Amino acid sequence: MKEKISFSVYAVTGTMLFGMFFGAGNLIFPIQMGQLAGTNFWPALIGFVTTAIGLPFLGILAIGMTGSSGLRQLAGRVHPIFGSVFSVALYLTIGPLFAIPRTATVPFVVGFEPYIAHDQIRLYLGVFSLLFFLLVYYFSLNPAKILDYIGKYLTPAFLAFLFILIVTSIVNPMGSFGAPSGDYTELAFITGFKEGYNTMDALASLAFGIVVIQAIKRQGIESPADIAMTTLKSGVFAMSLMMILYGLITYIGASSVSAVGLHENGGLIFAAVAGHYFGPYGALLLAAIIVLACLKTSIGLVTSCSEFFHDMFPKTGYRQFVTILCAVSFVIANFGLNNIIQFAVPVLMLLYPLAIVLIILALASPLFAGRSSVFASAMILTFGVSFFDGYSALVNSIPAASVSALDSVVNFYEKSLPLYSLGLGWLLPALIGAAVGMLIPKSMDRNNIQQ
Repeated sequence: MKEKISFSVYAVTGTMLFGMFFGAGNLIFPIQMGQLAGTNFWPALIGFVTTAIGLPFLGILAIGMTGSSGLRQLAGRVHPIFGSVFSVALYLTIGPLFAIPRTATVPFVVGFEPYIAHDQIRLYLGVFSLLFFLLVYYFSLNPAKILDYIGKYLTPAFLAFLFILIVTSIVNPMGSFGAPSGDYTELAFITGFKEGYNTMDALASLAFGIVVIQAIKRQGIESPADIAMTTLKSGVFAMSLMMILYGLITYIGASSVSAVGLHENGGLIFAAVAGHYFGPYGALLLAAIIVLACLKTSIGLVTSCSEFFHDMFPKTGYRQFVTILCAVSFVIANFGLNNIIQFAVPVLMLLYPLAIVLIILALASPLFAGRSSVFASAMILTFGVSFFDGYSALVNSIPAASVSALDSVVNFYEKSLPLYSLGLGWLLPALIGAAVGMLIPKSMDRNNIQQ
């Protein structure tokens, strides 16, 4: 007789999944959105959760319900070479080049930098990031324990500290919602939709998927159907918790303007809110929240990336990759948060549309029998737009990188592609590519794609 999977398995796995996703970026982006959206709170929040929750959830399902062994196999449905190249690019992006270093710089900037003399910042950043990555290194050495570390200990501790601040803001609200500003005045939903990209969670979901699958298997769940169902229910648990927190954090931001004023980023808003309620002790509370949020996310990222690179290059051990990733992340973290963000945005604009299209195609693959021609043609046309999205973001950060020939293509897209000005110019090409792939004769399709 088939043994029923207990709710505790879904809850603990879902809590682990939530813990890996919900880092400092998931705190600072919605609170700033709340300040800017004001009375347009609801459309902005709905747009934000569509991309910050909906896409990551679909990414986890794409791994769990298609039976893929990981991102490399899933992306290999386009072509094996694409599977390897795209996987390496994504893991480097959410790994040692951008996301992992950011997990150290964000808590330092938000929780500690305001209280350090300017000429001492680099020194203290070095000390803080060294201690931070030593902890990450220790917890990441044994991936079998990740469910305990993140699901049972770090995430509940983080939620306890955050709960104190949220409950206080609800019981004793700072003020009423202000008027929306900027793009939130007329385009609140679309602006919130694009703001959800900044969490990077859709990219991370493709990496975290295999970690979740392995954690589920360690619970004694082996059949593909049970793994898929456990993935689905654990994902619903995690994303429901994230949705509640996003709503409450956005509420804090929307109600805070009259009390603490407008600030240029979410980290400063959180610092101001914590100071408003708790005075000097607010800094300690905020530091605890941010450090725990980033620590658990960093452990999940290091574990995912190390397992991926070890699988791709088996001659190098898992522990060696943990060492390499922590060392490289430590070095890059000391270039500072602004530099990390400056170079991350162009890469995200390039990779995000490709990841979204891959996720959607993977889930819809039963409709076209998983044909590689559909995957390939849709991804080719998507790349034809996302490459220039990345280029435009690079030029915005570094004007000297401008190339006149590429600028001409961007100008053409701006005039011709629907939704391009909203950051969704890749949508129509992706649909056209999928349709073209369906028209390619099945005899010309590759036969070694795993369904």
